[in-house]
Amino acid sequence: VMFYIVVFSCPLCPLYAARFNPYGAQCHAFALAEVGLSGDIPETADTLQGNAQQKADWVWERISGMQIDGVFADDTGLEVEALGGAPGVYSARYAGEHCSFDDNIDKLLGALNGKHNRRADFRTVICLMEGSLGSRQPKVSFFEGRVDGEILTERHSNGEGFGYDPVFLPDGHDQTFE
Repeated sequence: VMFYIVVFSCPLCPLYAARFNPYGAQCHAFALAEVGLSGDIPETADTLQGNAQQKADWVWERISGMQIDGVFADDTGLEVEALGGAPGVYSARYAGEHCSFDDNIDKLLGALNGKHNRRADFRTVICLMEGSLGSRQPKVSFFEGRVDGEILTERHSNGEGFGYDPVFLPDGHDQTFE
C-alpha cells in the first residue's frame, strides 16, 4: 500500500490525502486534518512551479515520522498572450485578494476589450516529492500540462464550473470548460 498526500489548488476542494494500493486499484481519500495537518498552505512564489513546490514542501516538512511515500501538489494559472501571460500565477486573485470568480472574469474581459489576440492557455504544474520514511531530502519531480484555447468576449455559462471556465474555449471544441 502506498500513501501519497495530494494538495490541489482548487478553491472549492478541501485538502485531501490519498492512500492507494496500485495492485488492487483501491483508493481511500480523507481530509488532511485527519492526518494531523492543518493551517494555511502558502502560495507566495511568482511562478506556478514555485507555488507547486512551496505547497509540497509545506506538507513534506510536516510529515516526518509518518509513513508517507510522497506528496503531490499543483498550481494552475490562466495565461493570456495579449496580457503578457497574465493573470498567470495570480489567476485566483487577479481582481484582488478577496475577489470572486466573477470579479476575475470582469477584470479579464475588461483588459481584453478591443484586443484581437485572445489566445490563452490553462497551465498546470505538479510537484511530486518522493522519499523513504524519514527522508529529509526527497526526490523532486515536476510535470506540466497545458490546454490551449481562447478567451471569449462574453460568458457562456450554464451555472457549473468555476474560475475562468465560462470564458475559456479550448482549441477544437465548441463549448467552454464549463
